Amino acid sequence: MTFVFELELLIKGIIIGFAVAAPVGPIGILTIKRTLNEGRLSGFVTGMGAAFADTLYGMVAGFSITVVSSFLITQQFWLELIGGFFLIVLGAVTYFSKPKIKKTAINNKGLLYNLISTFFLTLTNPATIFSFIAIFAGIGLGSVKATHPSTLIIIPGVFVGASLWWLTLSYFVSIFKSKITLDHLFWINRLSGIIIFLFGLIALYLSINTKK
Repeated sequence: MTFVFELELLIKGIIIGFAVAAPVGPIGILTIKRTLNEGRLSGFVTGMGAAFADTLYGMVAGFSITVVSSFLITQQFWLELIGGFFLIVLGAVTYFSKPKIKKTAINNKGLLYNLISTFFLTLTNPATIFSFIAIFAGIGLGSVKATHPSTLIIIPGVFVGASLWWLTLSYFVSIFKSKITLDHLFWINRLSGIIIFLFGLIALYLSINTKK
């Protein structure tokens, strides 16, 4: 593969990663909430959990790992069910959490929890793998003779693109942090909790319908 072709694949990967991560869902809401309550680093690490999960799903789709993808498809009901319950609990915890206007001390344990929680939460949405399969097919990745070498280039781009989104989101949200009062945080926590809770109910509804 030529340098220009490799660079093109890398740029495509960055665009794909950014596009997949950008839609504001429960992870986005959670990232905004943690950025406002705990600071920019906490929000960024929260998003990175999703970035790692998206990259993993991109690898499965890109390398056509049929055993893994088939397992995820057959277990879609349980994954969505677990994810739905997790979102409902997370929404309730977020709703009743006490806002903090002062900068919260963040330790490694807290950051690790933020990373792992969103990583597994993103993995409970197997629809992500279908998104990557469709996107990869759309850009003609499957038609390239050296499929695996191409995927080895495009997947790091996916990770970089997703990371750029979470860095951008946490950065811009943190800019407005100084203008937000304790009362604002109180209602942000309440609204975030309700939205995440509703995402959980939707996930449960979809999982039940999938099972029928």
